[in-house]
Amino acid sequence: MMDTRNLNRDSLFLTAVLRRDADSDGTTIKVRNLSDGGMMAEGVLALSRGDRLTVELRNLKPVAGTVAWTQGNRVGIAFDEEIDAKAARARPAASQAEAPRYSRPIGIPNHGVGAVRKV
Repeated sequence: MMDTRNLNRDSLFLTAVLRRDADSDGTTIKVRNLSDGGMMAEGVLALSRGDRLTVELRNLKPVAGTVAWTQGNRVGIAFDEEIDAKAARARPAASQAEAPRYSRPIGIPNHGVGAVRKV
C-alpha cells in the first residue's frame, strides 16, 4: 500500500459515492480532503481498516482503494492508483451543469416598462 500522508491535500466539501467491492449499492459520502493518492471521507459507514472499496468522484472514473484508518464517522482511503484530484474539484462542464433546454422555464419577453402587448 502506498504511503499518501506526504502528498498535498486540499480541504474541500464534495460528495462522492462509495461502493464496497461486495456490494452493488453505493453510499453517498462527504469528501473532507482529497489528494492524488487518497482521501478522508465522512458519513454513516460501517468500514474497517483493510476493507476494499471503490469511490466514484465527479469528473473521474471510479477508483479502487483500501480503508487505511477509521475514526468515528470518518475514514481514510488510500487509492490503488493516483488520480487527478484537481479534476475532481473542477466544476462540471457547462453542458452537465445546465438543465436541458426543454426543462428550463420559458422566458417572458420584456417589451419595455409599462408596455402593453397587443394580441
